[in-house]
Amino acid sequence: MSVEVKNLTHVYMKDTVFEHKALNNISLTIEDGEFVGLIGHTGSGKSTFIQHLNALLKPSSGSIIINGVDITTKGVAMKTIRQAVGLVFQYPEHQLFEETVYKDVAFGPQNLSLSQGEIEERVKEALSLVGLDFDKIKDVSPFELSGGQKRRVAIAGVLAMKPKVLILDEPTAGLDPKGRDEILGEIKKLHQKQKITVVLVSHSMEDIANLVDRIIVMNKGQVVLTDIPRNVFKQAELLQSIGLGIPQVTLLANELNKQGIEIKDCISVDEAYNELIKLLRSN
Repeated sequence: MSVEVKNLTHVYMKDTVFEHKALNNISLTIEDGEFVGLIGHTGSGKSTFIQHLNALLKPSSGSIIINGVDITTKGVAMKTIRQAVGLVFQYPEHQLFEETVYKDVAFGPQNLSLSQGEIEERVKEALSLVGLDFDKIKDVSPFELSGGQKRRVAIAGVLAMKPKVLILDEPTAGLDPKGRDEILGEIKKLHQKQKITVVLVSHSMEDIANLVDRIIVMNKGQVVLTDIPRNVFKQAELLQSIGLGIPQVTLLANELNKQGIEIKDCISVDEAYNELIKLLRSN
């Protein structure tokens, strides 16, 4: 499912002394099945932007067209939009509330007037997609799970609605390295298996570099750069000027080149490893 944003502007507390333009005339397209990374310093407008994509916020001006339908027009069914565009907030486990994992994941589908058999199938599939065993976990209280497992259950609750677009706002925030790697691994598998459109908001340049097809860089409510990860991270000075970094391996490659040690641009640990091996073997 594609997403087309045209001249999107959002002003908070318009015509007051507290007026703030959070989004300023943004136009971009996210293609069907694309995996996009959204980065920007705190206050850049990322959260405001993604909340427009499933109509949690209404724009001050501009339009958002999802699969050919302008969701900013009057009369559009909000329930249909939010079923098609799933939004996983930061720390989604804080939204867990049912007494068992099954009931929590089933909550959304139950509001779609589905049969019990179809609801159970959706719960099974959603838990499987995030790497959890249905039979082992369905009757467990979500509050007894680890942080990473809670995060997966919360994501499963969104996936059970079968969205065509999945938006994840800092899905690894607060997790330990093991939990972080597990969540990112499941998100990558999910995209490869389901071929849905994914928008990942993250402060981790390493995560973004390793996962996404394209990066959108935001600053002060505007899109300042959008390109494939390798090209974005070549703009180190621009990124640093707006409070962002680049992957550590990219920094390493840049420093080596400054010292006269020629090495190709690297955006992942595997690439850096291969380049360093080549360098050692040539000396």
